[in-house]
Amino acid sequence: MTLLGLEFFLVLGGLGFGAMAVGVARDRTHPRRIATALFWTLLAVCFVAGKHLPPVMAGLLVVAMAVLAGTRSVTPPAAAAAKGTDRAVEAVRLGNRLITPVVLIPILVLAGGYLLPFASLADVRLVFPAQATQVALGLACGFALLVASRVTGAGATVALAEGGRLVHAMGWALILPQLLASLGGVFARAGVGEVVANAVGSTLPLHLPLAAVVAYCAAMALFTIVMGNAFAAFPVVTLGIGVPFIVREHGGNAAIMGALGMLSGYCGTLVTPMAANFNLVPAILLNLPDRHAVIRAQAPMAAAIWIFNVVLMALCVYRF
Repeated sequence: MTLLGLEFFLVLGGLGFGAMAVGVARDRTHPRRIATALFWTLLAVCFVAGKHLPPVMAGLLVVAMAVLAGTRSVTPPAAAAAKGTDRAVEAVRLGNRLITPVVLIPILVLAGGYLLPFASLADVRLVFPAQATQVALGLACGFALLVASRVTGAGATVALAEGGRLVHAMGWALILPQLLASLGGVFARAGVGEVVANAVGSTLPLHLPLAAVVAYCAAMALFTIVMGNAFAAFPVVTLGIGVPFIVREHGGNAAIMGALGMLSGYCGTLVTPMAANFNLVPAILLNLPDRHAVIRAQAPMAAAIWIFNVVLMALCVYRF
């Protein structure tokens, strides 16, 4: 038995999305009021009751959200536009004190991840050890919110309004990483890895150890570019190329292959708009005129890191 679980924070987040849906539904000036309110309502249901829904029903809710996002029906309210001048004045007034809540979050998450599994009251654990890091993140965000309120002098109303504005600015991109990560699991269960292995094995000289390394790293980057998430690409490419050719045929080290393969996938993350949370959301939040400015800045470094990964894997994976 535990006192605090991950579901508490999921329900809390779902209630926040539900409040956003109500606010949009009541805003008659919103250009896509009904569709946007429906999107946030469906997301709220997934957070609050997703654990208790039949898998088919949860899948249908996700498909409905994807349709709403794909038809560009999810838009922020006009009132959610950022007041850049006011924020600049406040930033000058508060100075480096604004960094305090941001720095607190990783420190508290690291401490909580180590300490919470051992916290208990009599025979009751505070958290499940497997959920310690996620619960620590939720607690850290709550504490940082209190500190931010103290530093800025803003109340709960301002915090909720600004949080809602940022979520509206991110829009449908907020759920894209989770959807793409789950897509990788679906592909793996569907046998896509075997299809990839047959296709690549019949077209490339993977009987050469170096060719297997290059093919694996290239496939990780390319699949990540297409799917937007290295975690989604990893099971497909590793089962299709890495394990059968690098590990089994050439006797490579699976741990080295997996670590450097993921790094190669992250190189693809840096250059794809599909990784919206990394590459599009920052441009939106910063009001950059070029929505692909982040990708353009990251592309040269992504290419350099990918080449380094290929060289390092070729030198190490077959020798250790």
